[in-house]
Amino acid sequence: MNYNFDEVVCRKHTDALKLEALAPRWGRTDLLPMWVADMDFKTPTFIVEVMKKRMECEVFGYTVKPESWYEAIISWQKRRHKWTITKEMISFVPGVVPALAMAVQAFTQRGEKVMIQQPVYNPFAQVIRNNHRELINCPLELKDGQYHINFKLFEKKIKGCKLFLFCHPHNPGGRVWTREELEKIATICAQNNVIIVADEIHADLTLLPYEHIPFASVSEEAKQNSVVFASPSKAFNMAGLATSYAVIANPTLRRHFESYVEGNELAAGNVFAFNTVVAAYNKGEEWLQQMLTYVQGNIDEVVSYIKENIPQLKVIIPQASYLVFIDFSALQLNQKDIVALCTNRAHLALNDGSIYGEEGNGYMRINLACPRSVVRQALAQLKDAITSI
Repeated sequence: MNYNFDEVVCRKHTDALKLEALAPRWGRTDLLPMWVADMDFKTPTFIVEVMKKRMECEVFGYTVKPESWYEAIISWQKRRHKWTITKEMISFVPGVVPALAMAVQAFTQRGEKVMIQQPVYNPFAQVIRNNHRELINCPLELKDGQYHINFKLFEKKIKGCKLFLFCHPHNPGGRVWTREELEKIATICAQNNVIIVADEIHADLTLLPYEHIPFASVSEEAKQNSVVFASPSKAFNMAGLATSYAVIANPTLRRHFESYVEGNELAAGNVFAFNTVVAAYNKGEEWLQQMLTYVQGNIDEVVSYIKENIPQLKVIIPQASYLVFIDFSALQLNQKDIVALCTNRAHLALNDGSIYGEEGNGYMRINLACPRSVVRQALAQLKDAITSI
């Protein structure tokens, strides 16, 4: 089956965050919304169909986790990522961001140190600060157009920390970490008694020729000292269904995490939380491959257009995800003026790079999970805005 990703879907009157937040956040509504990380593609029909089927029974009561949910996750991780897991390792969580906050609360105490690597997805810092832990930043280094870990600095910064929140693949830079890098992280954290929490929500968006390697699969150290969060929500455009899961091999860590989740009554999913995951993982591979091919075309379009028409900008080419980090620093504007340029001149709603840490100053993040006609419109508006400076 050939899927149509060129279709422009109207999301008005659906309470879509991407649209409803324009006025309160940007002060205007005449913007192309290319910010929050959901897709403007239709959620796949095989997911919609199981939701419709469930709705035929007009009772929406409490729901248990079916065996098919566990089986679909186990099979998907084995097929897609060569990772062998068991039912016992899997726990439901209502979303990866809530799960990050749960992990901070479950594994650390008020005032203890939690490390991240900025620039990084802004909730990483938020869940640390909002829960009154001390944020330790080990900045990533940009070399040859990609982010890298300074392991000498990593070893220094990790000392005294209780937890390391790891973005794998990276957001907003789109970096896919190598086995060697993952093994080093595992060894250093084990030596310093630091638990690794790996956010792998973008794993299924890894682009060719790169390969996502689940953190817990790289070594016994990684397996026994990590908590992995995953979900089909980004890959299949179902974030609004609030369905994710944790994979924790170490039974002691797992019991500790589950006791916190269950103690706060967060372990039960909604009525669509399980059948949609089963549909995505059992029927979604062809749709996913076509979508990734289309997104790669959008990325190629952006890279080529900017190189030819807006050479002042530089693109960090993602190895995973439909999110692209663009460097505006050559314009020699401060961050406030870069945001104003994109908003008031280009009429684009993009993510301000500074929200990912001070290392994001000079950057903006754009979401390319949309029809190519929208991408082309955004590029033309951006070119006109920069030309008018």
